[in-house]
Parts: sequence; C-alpha cells; structure tokens
Amino acid sequence: MSVARCDYNTDQRLAEQDPVAFWARQAQRLTWFKEPQRVLDQDQHGHAQWFPDGTLNTAWLALDAQVAAGRGEQTALIWDSPVTANKERISYTELTRRVAQCAGMLRELGVECGDRVIIYMPMIPEAVISMLACARLGAVHCVVFGGFAAHELAMRIDDAEADIVLTASCGIEVDRIVAYKPLVDAALAEARHPVRHCVVVQRPQHQAELYAGRDLDWRRALANALPAAAVEVAASHPLYILYTSGTTGKPKGVVRDHGGHAVAMLCSMYAVYGMQPGDVFWAASDVGWVVGHSYIVYAPLLAGCTSILYEGKPVRTPDAGAFWRVCAEYQVKLLFAAPTAFRAIRKEDPQAEQLTKYDLSSLERIYLAGERLDPPTWEWLNEHLQRPVIDHWWQTETGWAIAANPAGYGLKPIRPGSAGVPMPGYQVRILDDDGAPVDAGQQGNICLQLPLPPGCLSGIWGNPERFAAGYLQQFPGHYQSGDAGYLDEQGYLYVMGRTDDIINVAGHRLSTGEMEEVLGSHPAVAECAVIGVPDSLKGELPLGLVVLRNGSNIAEEQLCAELRERIRQRIGALACFQKALIVERLPKTRSGKILRRTLRQMASGQDWSVPSTIEDPGCLDELQQRLSA
Repeated sequence: MSVARCDYNTDQRLAEQDPVAFWARQAQRLTWFKEPQRVLDQDQHGHAQWFPDGTLNTAWLALDAQVAAGRGEQTALIWDSPVTANKERISYTELTRRVAQCAGMLRELGVECGDRVIIYMPMIPEAVISMLACARLGAVHCVVFGGFAAHELAMRIDDAEADIVLTASCGIEVDRIVAYKPLVDAALAEARHPVRHCVVVQRPQHQAELYAGRDLDWRRALANALPAAAVEVAASHPLYILYTSGTTGKPKGVVRDHGGHAVAMLCSMYAVYGMQPGDVFWAASDVGWVVGHSYIVYAPLLAGCTSILYEGKPVRTPDAGAFWRVCAEYQVKLLFAAPTAFRAIRKEDPQAEQLTKYDLSSLERIYLAGERLDPPTWEWLNEHLQRPVIDHWWQTETGWAIAANPAGYGLKPIRPGSAGVPMPGYQVRILDDDGAPVDAGQQGNICLQLPLPPGCLSGIWGNPERFAAGYLQQFPGHYQSGDAGYLDEQGYLYVMGRTDDIINVAGHRLSTGEMEEVLGSHPAVAECAVIGVPDSLKGELPLGLVVLRNGSNIAEEQLCAELRERIRQRIGALACFQKALIVERLPKTRSGKILRRTLRQMASGQDWSVPSTIEDPGCLDELQQRLSA
C-alpha cells in the first residue's frame, strides 16, 4: 500500500490539538479483527490505554495479512551471517509457515495466551521466529540479549515468572564461540521461579548438553508440532516485556501492547523513515535491544518491507567494508545503526577505501540512534557517503522516535548536533527543575506531555508504582525522559545527556548503580562510585572510583583485574568495564550523596566548580589529579 506524503506541520498540529482524531486515522492503516470504537481510555492505574475495545494480533498483521495482500513470494527476512558463512532468504509465506509451526510447538509445551517466554538467542532466524510465534499465541516474549551473564538472565526469569526458555547452543563473536547453554543452566539454577522446559537450537559450531526431562532439542520438538492459528487478543494485551537498566540495579520490565505498538510501528515506517512495501530496511542492531524488536522484527514486516537479520560486526567480519557489502548485496534503501558502529569502521578505514568497492546506489539515507552522534562521526559519514546522515532520538521506553528528521514528510535541513523535530504524537516540553517551561535555547529537563502516544510503554511489568515513581511523579502531567536538552527557535531538539546515573556503552544503556553493587561486593572495597567517561569508540566507558577498606593493601592493578572479572560474571562483557582507580575518599554532599555529576565533569575535562553542598572540598584536589592522569 503506497501512502501519500502528508504535511508535517498539519499532522503535528492535529496530533497536539486532537490526538484522538490523529491516532484514529493512523489506526485505519491496520486490518483489525474488531475495529476499535474508542481510541483513548485509561487503565486501572490512570495511564493511557489506546484502542481499548479493538482486537487484533500483531504476528498475524506482520505475516498472514501480508500474504493475503499478495506479498507471499516477497522476501520477508534475509539472514546474513558472515561469522558462519551462511545466508538465507525467507519469503513471507515461508516465514508464516515456520512461525505457525513454532507457535504449535509452544502450545504443545503448555504455553497459553498471557504466559511469558524467555528468548535467549544469537542473531539467527529462530530468534525472530520465536518472537513472532509468541505473539501469534498471545504469549508474552521476553528477549534477553545473549551477552548478558547468568545472573542477569536469572533476574529476568524471576521477574517475568517465565515457564519456558528458548535458547541456542552458542553465539559467535567474530572468531570465538560463546557457549550459551552453561549460562542458561547457571541462570536456571539461580532463579527462584521454576522453568518447565528449555528448548535448544543446536548449532553445528557447538553442541550443548541437554538434561532429560527439562531440555528439548528444537528441531525434534518442532518436527511433530502442528501449526497454530493466530489468537485474537485485545489491543491492550501485552506483546512483550523488554528489560532496561534502572538506577537501583533491578531491571525494569518495559511492557508493550499489541494494538498501540502495531499502529505506531506502521506509522513510523512511513512517517519517520519514508519506507514503502517491498523496500529493503536494515536495522544493524540485535533483537535483544529495542531497536531489534521495533525495526528488525515488527515494523518492517508490518509495513510489508524486507528486513535484514545480520549476525556479524561492523569490522572484522571480515573487514571494515562489511556494512557496505550488505547494503550493496541486498539493495538496502535505509540503514539504521548506532554511531559506535561507524566509529569502529572509521577507526579501521579512516579514508573509507572499503566503501568505494561497493555499489551503494540503492542506499538513500542513514539513520543513527542509541547514543549521542558525535560531530566527527557525522562529518566522516557525510563526507564519504554524500547522502543524508540523520540523527534521531528515542528510548527503550518509547519504542520509536520521539524526535527525528522525518523522511515521510520530506526531509528538513539537517542540523548536526540536533536529533531533529518532535514527531507528530509527541508533545515535547523543556521544563526547569520546578516544572516550569523554559524559553527556546534554554536547557532543561526533556519531558513529554501526557498522554504518551501509542507504541510507548504501557507500564512496568508487575510494578505500576515503579512506573509512576520513575517517570510520572516529578513533573505532573508529563513523562520524564531522564535526559536534558533544549528546543531551538525552529523547533529542533538538542539532547545533551542523561540526568540520572545511566551510562551508554556502544548504545547499551547500563546502570552505574548495578555496577557499584558488584564493585562493592569485593572484600577490599569500602565504597565506590562508577561514572561514564567519554570514549572515542564506545561513546562512554565505565570508570570505577574505589575507596579501600582499612587494612587492605591490594595493588591497584590486581584490584582492577578482580573487579573486571566480577563485572563480567555478574553483568557481562558488554559492560566494557576496564579500569578502576583507588582513591582516598569520594566527594559527597552533607546528606551523604556522592557528587557524580562533578566527577563526570572532571573525568571528561569539562569546566567544573566546587558544589556548595560538598562536605569536604579538599578531596576534589586529589580526585582531579587522578582523573587527569
């Protein structure tokens, strides 16, 4: 279905003045089992509930409806795996068949509508199939990134109270086999909630040990399964839980619904990215992150596009031309990636010599998100690609872009450093700490006026109080994004950084509070702080500042090695924790709070001043010397 281009200003004005009318029009793009008569309501906690009396099924819309529309022979999913030298094209008809059979397997294992299923897999087709199969049954999938350690997986099993785990024997990191099953076994041993079955995709690169009674071989379990039809669910029915780091160390389970999510995903493909059915869309991410959920799996299929599932890296699989090779080979129209990917490519190939080897005539633009797009990376891409390089900003919690340069409305002039303009449906407000609006150009807290548009989180799994406390209480009538920034006179949004203690390592949001908990468990550590420091490749890296217990004489090098291993075991290698400094004391307020903002300013070379609330100003001199070194 070709969608006529609309006027940005008209849609933005309608969405702000009459969100019900705007989203009712967007909902008409979908084929509902039962069309909603009410567009916006409230749930029992007073939060927005979109299309409450409508029924549908997201997997059916992404697959069966596309086949019915005549796209059965079109490629739905391309799996490209340079780490295993495998490639596969899967049509909409074939993907529908595989998903229905996988759903049948889950049904025979006792999975019912509303049950939770953990998916802990690498970037293989079975990961996408598992997600869609859960959606087909009305089960709630919870994908856990394969880089997470056993403890993190166990916490998610317990919080979601999942009965089934779907996994694979291994993942592959460039030229290294990562055995998944031992991690899963350790997680299941730690988890309090019992898991009935663990279904394992045995990959040829590594065979996992299966335990009789609990563990099942994927192919054998699938072989005898009868295909399952799509289950009709309410628009408000949960589609998935995706855990994101919280400052407390306990992960937050962001909940997304079927109805609002489907409407927003389809809308975003047209409005934000300017995609049409049949176009090839590549989100170079992982299905374990929100980008993978939204733009590898759901949005491209809902829009009738071809999506790429890439099991590889920007470099070393085999070289810095990997991204350009994929774009050329599959005629990619739009590439969506994190800036860290291109920092790695630029480091390996500063003159972009690899780029010249490939025909990129199909590639129209690149969208970047997940972390700050630093000016050198933007300039390098802009110089060598000679195509629009577009920053945009969104969060795990929102599921799609808050601000962007929307291709579907016709691209606006690109302003480096800006995430673009607010997308219709988002009412962006910049507020001071007292909740009062600030003038254009003045920095403040980036907030979203309620109601949040469809596709945003409908709550925190099992914890509505945490949802309200974490996002809605500080600025009544608004969602608190946790980021600081400003709007300029022309309405462009500039995101300056986090206001809490989350750091962004290569696009992965990680809790410093959780890292501090791990560091503090070391017997030599009396207290500690973890801050994010700028890094040319990863964006940010964690740095630990550690005060030793009295009587401890451990060497800093030895302590660093032991703390690195603890972080790796408890959180995972993706935290990229490498360095800790032993200090005499940490700067604190008189109430005992560590002055992390001052520490971050010191570590990043920014101007800083002695806070009026500090208890012991003298400790800053020592810290400045250590951080400068």
